[in-house]
Amino acid sequence: MDESREEMTKPPFDFKAYMFEKINSVNQALDIAVPLKEPIKIHEAMRYSLLSEGKRVCPILCIACCELVGGNESVAMPAACAMEMVHAMCLMIDDLPCMDNDDFRRGKPSNHKVFGESMTVLAGCSLLALAFEHISTATKGVSPTNILRVISELSRLIGAEGAAAGQVADLNSGGKSEIGLEQVEYIHLRKTAAFAEAAAVSGAILGGASEEEINKLRKYSKYTGLLFQVVDDILDVTKSSQELGKTAGKDLIDDKATYPKLIGIKKSRDLAEKLLKEAQDQLEGFDPGKAAPLKALVDFVAHRQK
Repeated sequence: MDESREEMTKPPFDFKAYMFEKINSVNQALDIAVPLKEPIKIHEAMRYSLLSEGKRVCPILCIACCELVGGNESVAMPAACAMEMVHAMCLMIDDLPCMDNDDFRRGKPSNHKVFGESMTVLAGCSLLALAFEHISTATKGVSPTNILRVISELSRLIGAEGAAAGQVADLNSGGKSEIGLEQVEYIHLRKTAAFAEAAAVSGAILGGASEEEINKLRKYSKYTGLLFQVVDDILDVTKSSQELGKTAGKDLIDDKATYPKLIGIKKSRDLAEKLLKEAQDQLEGFDPGKAAPLKALVDFVAHRQK
């Protein structure tokens, strides 16, 4: 049987089973990484947001990119957990009254509504610190040089030139009619795509990827991250709060610059399809079997309903 016929007889990739397996692995690792211990209250607050039901897109992206280039899940797991710690911290801070002032996250009250603003800030800072500690102490079988490179990538992409810069621009954009597409893309490349980029590049580095492979996965993750935000903007105006598990229509109420606001729903959906194709194109040249999770992941991001 030739190679093309073998490909035709292979069963289709079961993305649902893959996600279920990886989410369980990540959740177990997170539970172990942040045990409930003294001081009890701060660890309760950390675990409340960290272990809440989430898509775990960034941790799975980190693991999938590591496996794509020849690494394994155990090598990537500490960095994958660190990505979720940083992500949880950002969501906790974003929901505070001084930021986006949102009372719900992932279908339940935001962290500050349960633990108070002061504890949320302390728990968020603790998760951020723990993320870097966890990468540096729990990653095994990787050179110190590559571990430092991962720490550097994550630091840069969440700092004052990355996610923080995106949040500043986002806060400044509310109610300003002159905000355009370029500014909106600036915000989302830093607020959302930066996390996907950090996850993908970190996984690739830990898996021993070449510079060419890292660059391809950097582009793939940027397109995927931007796609996630475009879809998020669309869902915010087309779904209910119950369907989303968070406050729907909040961007409209806050008069934020979003893709639907600037270009309409149809063009926003067209942009999502364009970003989907551009992300998929970056996976050309990789082993199709190993790339299947990443192809399915970006498709999931494009067509998710919450």
